[in-house]
Amino acid sequence: MPLTTNAARPPFDPELAAALTLLGGDHPVLTEETLAAMREMSTSSSDLSEETLAASGLVATDTSFPGYDGAELAATVIRRADHAEAGPGILHLHGGGMVMGDRRGGVEQFLSWVARHDAVMVTVDYRLAPEHPDPYPVEDCYAGLVWTAGHAADLGIDPDRIVVAGASAGGGLSAGTALLARDRNGPRLMGQVLVCPMLDDRDRTASTMQYDEVVTVWSRQSNLFGWDALLGERRGGEDVSVYAAPARAEDLSGLPPTYIDCGSAEVFRDEDVAYATALWRAGVRAELHVWAGGFHGFEMLAPQAAVSQAAAAARDDWFARLLGS
Repeated sequence: MPLTTNAARPPFDPELAAALTLLGGDHPVLTEETLAAMREMSTSSSDLSEETLAASGLVATDTSFPGYDGAELAATVIRRADHAEAGPGILHLHGGGMVMGDRRGGVEQFLSWVARHDAVMVTVDYRLAPEHPDPYPVEDCYAGLVWTAGHAADLGIDPDRIVVAGASAGGGLSAGTALLARDRNGPRLMGQVLVCPMLDDRDRTASTMQYDEVVTVWSRQSNLFGWDALLGERRGGEDVSVYAAPARAEDLSGLPPTYIDCGSAEVFRDEDVAYATALWRAGVRAELHVWAGGFHGFEMLAPQAAVSQAAAAARDDWFARLLGS
């Protein structure tokens, strides 16, 4: 049975609360009826034009890779225009609740690493539920990792310095991809970056119940729709893969250094804190930040807020320390 709670919600950061008001307050619940419109909105919200990239000295090249079952899937490679020597690699997995979004969404959070550290980002499209339920999304992401590592020389990537990174569903898929790489003796990851990751299908935490109503960008109802689309009747039961729902993994040993962050005022707070705790218990080098008053996706929706600036700076600092270790 889901956990019930009468606990009060943590308050939003004042700047973020003001941003939510400007954005129109409550956001629509994700349902079968709203999915098409929300997909259209999610794929039109990212600006990766040549002009935008050129302003940071970056260029992008579209390519493709063989996904799970061999289907050709789209990818975009982003690098500095003056990139010459093999640098760090970033496999970026977009968010969208497992049901929406594309490879161009969310890359802004990591573009500074390409510019500052001469990294090369490979951002991939994975197939979406419910048309392609588990295991398609995570298997497509793992196929993207295998392709990236296998083409490291051509991409200008040091194969010993590849990081998988994503936010929301992309964070959950990053965690699942890291587990697959470990268990299949696949490409060795230098790190994993899990931004407000979607990790647990079981709907048992206090934070999921605190955000049952539509009060932020991502509510419990939308979350359940995403998990149902991915897992169908298996959601919440015993027959769910740890690669689809990494919070279920009992053995997290051998995973790479990990960065996790989330807001205190979002559905994923408790499962993200629990995953960091489990990583520490398994002896993994992990860093956790819970940003006071942050709602889901606050950094992308209100990038100028002080807490958003602090979140971006902390993640940038972690990446720089990882490269220097």
